[in-house]
Amino acid sequence: MSADPRRQVPRTDTLLADPELAPAVDRLGRELVKSAVQEVQQRIRDGEVGPGDAVAAVLAGLPPTASSLRPVLNATGVLVHTNLGRSPLSAAAVAAIAAAGGTTDVELDLVTGRRGPRGAAAITALLAAVPAAQAAIVVNNCAAALALVATALGGELVIARGELVEIGDGFRIPELLVATGARLREVGTTNRVTLDDYRDALHEETGAVLKVHPSNFVVRGFTRAVPVAELAAALSGSGVPLVADVGSGLLRPHPALPDEPDLQTTLADGADLVLASGDKLLGGPQAGLVLGRADLVQRLRRHPLYRALRVDKTTLAALEATLRGPLPPVQEMLAADLAGLRRRAAALAARLAAAGLDAVAVDSEARVGGGGAPEHPLPSAAVSLPGDLAEPLRAGTPPVVGYVAGNRTLLDLRSLPPAADDALAGAVLAVAEDAA
Repeated sequence: MSADPRRQVPRTDTLLADPELAPAVDRLGRELVKSAVQEVQQRIRDGEVGPGDAVAAVLAGLPPTASSLRPVLNATGVLVHTNLGRSPLSAAAVAAIAAAGGTTDVELDLVTGRRGPRGAAAITALLAAVPAAQAAIVVNNCAAALALVATALGGELVIARGELVEIGDGFRIPELLVATGARLREVGTTNRVTLDDYRDALHEETGAVLKVHPSNFVVRGFTRAVPVAELAAALSGSGVPLVADVGSGLLRPHPALPDEPDLQTTLADGADLVLASGDKLLGGPQAGLVLGRADLVQRLRRHPLYRALRVDKTTLAALEATLRGPLPPVQEMLAADLAGLRRRAAALAARLAAAGLDAVAVDSEARVGGGGAPEHPLPSAAVSLPGDLAEPLRAGTPPVVGYVAGNRTLLDLRSLPPAADDALAGAVLAVAEDAA
């Protein structure tokens, strides 16, 4: 008669006390390690793991960190991929977050010992990057910036009908504005708005004129929009501020994105305030940036809602490091040389083909993503693999996210740094080996 397998399962407290698991308990916490122990105990009962291999099995099943978020290789060709966390942070920004994770002088003047201005260094870096701005504040995303503006400026907001946009996942600009208590005065038609439309809408209760860049779509044909410079000139002397939501966070004009509005130009053209995201083309952490006239920025800063929307010390640290430090990854991706991308694709395809995989290098088209520059595909290069590899690649370690075109899986290299090529090749080979 065989022994009861339950008697062979090591006790939970015995495994947790094993010296080999002590570093994992320190790094991940007792409860997470205990959960992994219980999973291995069940595998021993099921006959999948031998009792003597329990500790090794627990170590193999532990995550690298206490967070459930997993690093992913973005081979979609979408540089700012919302589902993958938008812009990857630079090494400088990651180091700044680690440094800010402890006790910091975020709101203390170390010279005087008194309370200091919160995030002053990040604001200084932002103003240095956008010299047309007199002042700036940072909130937790661009939607928060828009909500703060609508609440603090009050009154009626004048906005073109064609700019009442939905920007993804059912999020609609007009619904956000109305939720703040603002009243909307729609002008023009879906495809055309004129300067007279704006002029005729102004009255004593107008709080601001709002321009929203319809970043994720384009209307073609019989269209008309009023540029910021033209609208600013018409509003001059009226006392009505012009607020422009440019969305993508591009600091200055970029040659690869000729139609994408940027903060510096929009302010120089006469906007009183500009709003943008920090985690798109700027390449920093999630944040909402508000820059422009000092009196308006101060009005927003003193509004009670600002307290609820302000960012934490790690966001301020990452934003400052992004602005002051080396070129962030998204900017490197934008600047990537097509010839270099083709060489990388050819080398990777040859490496995979040598291992017996059906892999070839092909030209492809990448995208900015994050609602930016929908009309400007970026020439790129990819490794083409069999279509049935897409799902196992997503389930691999590390996960690789590409896209399927026809019956092929494409791994676009513009959205991956060159330093990730070895990891990409290793992940593909591991998946192919498992499939075989």
